[in-house]
Parts: sequence; C-alpha cells; structure tokens
Amino acid sequence: MSLSSSLEYTPRPVDFVPAAVSPKPVRQPDRDTGLVADRPLFGLEQLEVSWMEETGTLWTFMRPRGRPSYNPDLLKDFEAWQAGIQAMFAGQPRDLRYLVLGSRAPGVFNLGGDLHLFARKIRERDHGTLVEYGKRCVRILHNNMNGLGLPVITIGLAQGDALGGGFESLLSFNVIVAERGAKFGLPENLFGLFPGMGAYSLLARRIGAARAEEMILTGRTYSAEEMKELGIVHILAEPGEGIAETRKYIERQKRRHAGHRAVYQAGREVNPVPLDELDRIVELWADACMELSEQELRVMERLVSAQDRLGGAAQPVRPMVAAE
Repeated sequence: MSLSSSLEYTPRPVDFVPAAVSPKPVRQPDRDTGLVADRPLFGLEQLEVSWMEETGTLWTFMRPRGRPSYNPDLLKDFEAWQAGIQAMFAGQPRDLRYLVLGSRAPGVFNLGGDLHLFARKIRERDHGTLVEYGKRCVRILHNNMNGLGLPVITIGLAQGDALGGGFESLLSFNVIVAERGAKFGLPENLFGLFPGMGAYSLLARRIGAARAEEMILTGRTYSAEEMKELGIVHILAEPGEGIAETRKYIERQKRRHAGHRAVYQAGREVNPVPLDELDRIVELWADACMELSEQELRVMERLVSAQDRLGGAAQPVRPMVAAE
C-alpha cells in the first residue's frame, strides 16, 4: 500500500478512572528498590507507578507480560498512564517535577516492537494493523518528548539493554541514566527493516544525520560508555546503582529545576519533531515490512524466540508491602 492510500489513524480512547488513585498517602517501601512511595497509582497490568510527593517524582517501572517488548496491551497501559498523569496534575501541574521510567525485567530496559505480531501481520498482508501499531507508538513517544504538556523533566532509566524500539523510546527522555553493562542499538537491519518509530528523527537531531544513518544501517550494538561519549547517555551508573544515581540527580538538581526544564523546552523549540513527520516514517516502515522475504521473517522469529527466553527469566510482580 502506498503512502497516499494508507490508513488514517485515530487514537483509541483510554479508560482512565481517577478513583484508582489512593486519596491518602500510604508510605509503602518497595522490596526491589527500597523507594518509599506516597501512593501507588492507576492499577495498570504492565506498569508499576508510584508517586513521591516529597521530590515531586513519579516513578514508573515496566513489567511486560512475557517477552520484554512493547506488546499491544503494554501500549494500552502507556496510553492510560499518560492520560492518568495529565488528569492527575491538570489542576496542579507544578507538583510534578520529575517523571522516571525504568524496567523490572532483569538486564533489559526494553527490546522494542512486538516482532511476533509483525511477522504474523506481514504474512497476512495486513498493512493497516502495522500502521496502527506504529502510530500508537509514535503518539506515546511524541507525548513523552513534549513532557505530556506539563512542566516536567523526564528521565529514562536503563538498568539493562535498550534495543530497537526500546532504544527509540529511551531517546524521547530529557535525561538518560544508564548502568554500565547495558547495551544499546538498532538491530532491525538484521531482518531487512529499519527502526520506524522515532529513531532517525531523534538521532539525526542529536548526533547528526550521517551518524544516525551509520547507527541504523550497521545494526551495531553500543555500550553505555559509548553512548555517554556520543552525548546520548547523560549519567553513567555502576551496575545495580541506577535508581540511586537517579535519586542523586533529582536531589542535586531540585533547586535548578526551572532552569533545566526551560533548557529542554528551548531544545524542542530549536529542533521540533512534528508528529506528522513521525507518522510519515511509520508509513515508510509499514511499506518496507510488506517487502520482507520469508527468510527475513524467519530471522525475525528467531529473535522472538530469544526474547521469549528473556521474558521467561523476568521477575514476577511483587506486591507493595507496608512499612514496619
């Protein structure tokens, strides 16, 4: 299907119930991190969200079901998460100062798109579903890039590998904290594709078009240290210290929040990323999907099997427990 005849995408409505927010602080520590949350929020299946009123920080951790990638239900949780945050702070936007996203999957931030879905829809010649999936992704990304319309600094916390769409989503944050040992890259070239949900737009603005194309076309994996040298990662942490380093950053910068936030807003004015640019690239990506060979689809499916093994090793959801 050509660009001119492609499916028009209308975002799906999100079911958000403000009553899901606990009305009183409950002061519960998290077993995994030691963080003390004022209140757990939203009750989403694959996102764990906690509000820290003292620092004005909303902490969120992905707990993807199965393989650590962006399955359609996780996208739905992200849509509800963004709508919930906007509703929660609509009348008091300056209460939210920092928005942090990390992952509970051991050794993985996120491995990107739902390759199992892609392979199935390509074989079915279902161009429309691929476009819909991609446009849902770039709307979430674009909203995050713009701070959800709130005066907030966004922080991506990579305690493990961010590949493909996982790397693309990480690029939409103002500040990236990465633990040593984490890997970053865009491996779509392995099965004849390119990253179609923000990578080119964001990397070209940050490191230049030539370097962005090199990163995309080689499919090379980069270390956290190399990402720091390129200026993509801002803070390096030792293994297991990503959360602690993020907390230190927030503590150090809290008196400079307004100035730092304004710098990131200025950056969006100087190098805006229009949503229609992202949409057009999604169309190009979906068209390229339709040209993949059966051999390339089998390579994609082998990667799915590898992701499934990682998903099987993911930690189960642990409930919040009351402080002693």
